[in-house]
Amino acid sequence: MFSGISGVLVVVGIVVLAVMGWIAMAYNGLVALRNRFKTAFSQIDVQLKRRYDLIPNLIETAKGYLNHERQTLEAVVQARNTALSASRTASANPGDPSSMAGLAAAETQLNGVLGRLFAVAEAYPDLKANQNMMALQQELSTTEGLIASARQVFNNSVQQYNTARESFPTNLVANAMGFAPAQLFELGSEKERETPGVSF
Repeated sequence: MFSGISGVLVVVGIVVLAVMGWIAMAYNGLVALRNRFKTAFSQIDVQLKRRYDLIPNLIETAKGYLNHERQTLEAVVQARNTALSASRTASANPGDPSSMAGLAAAETQLNGVLGRLFAVAEAYPDLKANQNMMALQQELSTTEGLIASARQVFNNSVQQYNTARESFPTNLVANAMGFAPAQLFELGSEKERETPGVSF
């Protein structure tokens, strides 16, 4: 009689241990994927900060030449400050839908006003020939490429995380343990995805 009950208890114990082991593996896998996209966002953050740091130098260089374009310069400064604030919010919680939407909107606005600045600067030959302006333009162009690459890595990591958290049976663990979906960092339209033209 005891051997029959013991056998059942052993089987139940093995099943419970197997289920607990699977839950631990699913949980740890989700944590690893979440940490991967957070790490990927930190690379975006580094490049965005670099870009935001270049913009005041760009404004200072252009200011001497664009006396009649004060409104354009102010719009760039305001858009840069808005994007910097949105970046800080997104950096505190990468993947959060509202933070990522705010960052995407701010970056779209910044790209638009930078594009206008460069279009206006085209009309000023002395500004186009300024060595400091050309160096800033080159550095900004390089940074834009790095941001695009970092955004692609982040979005790939987010997609892997979301796929794992939505797949059965891992979704049972994800829902029970509070693994929220993560938001991609995407700009709205094809035109908005383009980096501002910075050639002089």
